[in-house]
Amino acid sequence: MKLLLTSGGVTNDSIRAALEDLLGKPIADSSALFVPTAQWGQPMCSPESVWRSTSGRWPGGIHSPVELGWRSVGTLELTALPTIDPERWMPWVREADALLVDGGEAVYLAEWIRRSGLADLVPELHDTVWVGISAGSMALTPRVGRAFVDRHPEGTDETLGLVDFSIFPHLDYPGWSGNTTKAAYRWAAEIPGRAYAIDDQSAIRVVGGAVEVISEGTWHLLNA
Repeated sequence: MKLLLTSGGVTNDSIRAALEDLLGKPIADSSALFVPTAQWGQPMCSPESVWRSTSGRWPGGIHSPVELGWRSVGTLELTALPTIDPERWMPWVREADALLVDGGEAVYLAEWIRRSGLADLVPELHDTVWVGISAGSMALTPRVGRAFVDRHPEGTDETLGLVDFSIFPHLDYPGWSGNTTKAAYRWAAEIPGRAYAIDDQSAIRVVGGAVEVISEGTWHLLNA
């Protein structure tokens, strides 16, 4: 699988170009499935936020990845998959050019990637592009750090470990006191291993183990 791990989604021309390069064709010729599951585990999210993300109806200039101009886009809700025959839903995933995995609570999302059976399918998806947004990116890392365990604060911060680095998203986001650069360095001190702090104008591209930061904003490599 090809990975485009973002903080805020496809927010600028550089990230969009990286996405189309990974797809090997224009977005307008590509199909996608949108995965909102992480929102259900995040106490700050709600049925309204899930609807806004899925429909692309956020006010104030906030954009959902469903609005990028895909040839087709559908919704894949991971919590529903155990109730559906794999022979039905697995072809949907195999045929998609991209999975758009939304933000929310990363540990909850990692749990449902496993429980749904999607984790077992991932090794087969050689040409599929995983576009992670915030928790949708963090769920693929080994650990998210205590600062990002929102659903069960005393529970584990371990996630899937499909990449060998951790991610601190929304770096220096206006009004978010917990996402400052100083907070990122404190967070990294508790993370064993390489970590990146990225703002919403940055993304991390991973193909065949090669890692590249795509940015029109600010990012830091921590614990190098």
